[in-house]
Parts: sequence; structure tokens; C-alpha cells
Amino acid sequence: MSASRTPSVQPAYVLHQHDWSESSLILDLFTRESGRIAVAAKGAKRPYSQLRAVLLPLQRITVSLSRPAKADGGEVQTLRSAEWGGGATLPHGAALFSGYYLNELLLKLMARHDPHPQLFDAYADALAHLAEGDAVLRAFEIKLLAELGLLPDLSVVTPTQAPIDPARRYQLSAESGLIPPTGDASLPGALLIQIQAALLHGSPSALRQTCAAAPQILKTTLRGLLHYHLGHQPLRTRALMVDVQQLLDA
Repeated sequence: MSASRTPSVQPAYVLHQHDWSESSLILDLFTRESGRIAVAAKGAKRPYSQLRAVLLPLQRITVSLSRPAKADGGEVQTLRSAEWGGGATLPHGAALFSGYYLNELLLKLMARHDPHPQLFDAYADALAHLAEGDAVLRAFEIKLLAELGLLPDLSVVTPTQAPIDPARRYQLSAESGLIPPTGDASLPGALLIQIQAALLHGSPSALRQTCAAAPQILKTTLRGLLHYHLGHQPLRTRALMVDVQQLLDA
């Protein structure tokens, strides 16, 4: 969707921000109608700017945008106003790290100006349930891969299109799709069928409950899949979480 057609007011989340000038910021926003967009927040760094208390990560906001402006050599939208959109407060502890992890996935995998309304809703739902643990992250990873066309149909074997046998195990390969297992990281057919059903139904709670049944094997499988589609580049938030956990263990 072109910037000129972007709705003037829409819900959004701040994924990332960096300095533009002494008083202004460039924001990476995830919006429901326009997808991921770059926005110039003029004057947002001034001490008495009302935007300072609103432009926070992991908080739903409502933004009003005007015509594009040039910044950092690229075209960005200009932020006219932003208001808190309600919802949960900023998460704490491990949930905060998990929220930043979701943001990094969106930043690195989503193209700009590619709307995904259902993914936006799934992100909002995930933020509200971060304290519930790993199943929330696995459910969002699956939804993200599915929305971006990076997840095969989990009800059939990819090369043959034969229906999945719930009594057998299968391997989810980034290059080959869903195939018979060739290693230890395999998933039960019954679990794959349940995940596909939850995706088709569109129920975040059903997908979370399904992921909660096998969090560790899903973590291993999805980590490999994401690593492949990220170009084998490490995620900063994941490395930070590992470092923090090591400090706590020590």
C-alpha cells in the first residue's frame, strides 16, 4: 500500500526507534492497515513533548499520519499525533525480553508496506499473554511464518501431498517443507494436524494451547526454520536472553 493511501488514523505499535535530529525520532511502526512503516516523529525528544510518554514499545497506540517526508535517504511518513490505545501495561522481567524478541522478528522478516491484519491481531494477543510462557512465543512464531508464506500446509506431506498420518512423525524442513523424519527433530502427526486446524480457525488461544502440548520440540524446530529465513543471522534479543539467564544461574 502506498504512503499516500495510508489511512489518516490507525492502530499501531512501536517496534523500534532511532534518532533523526536533536529533537526528533524515526520510528518503525507496525500498523494494522499498512503493515510495517517508517514514521518521522518531529519534536518527540523535546523535554515537554507529549509524545515521549506515548511512543513506547509493546504498547498499543493510535496514530495520525500526514504526507511522506524525506529522512535518512528514504521516504517516511510524518507523525501528526499519537495517543495511548489502551490495553495491557508494559510487561516486566522475562515477558519484557519476550516482547522485544517478537519485535525483532517482525523487523527482520516483514517487508515494509505489506499489510497483515491477522498478524497484527496475533501480535496484540501475544503481548497480552507474554507472562504465560513459551507457548505464546511458539504460537506467534507459527502465525508469523504462516502469514508470510514461509510455513507449508501442515495437514499434508509437502512432496507428495499425501494426508498426514496422526500416528506417524514428520520433519519440518525450511527447504523441503513437511517430510518424513531424517533426524531427531520430528513432530507428531497429530500435533501438526492440530496446529493446522488452529491456524485455519484463526483462534490464538487454540494455537497457544496446542503449542503448550510440545513446547520444547516446537522450539527446536521453529528455531531452525527462523534461522534459515533470517539468513542465518543471530537474533540480538535471543543472545541477550541467554546472557541474562547465565547471569541468573551463576
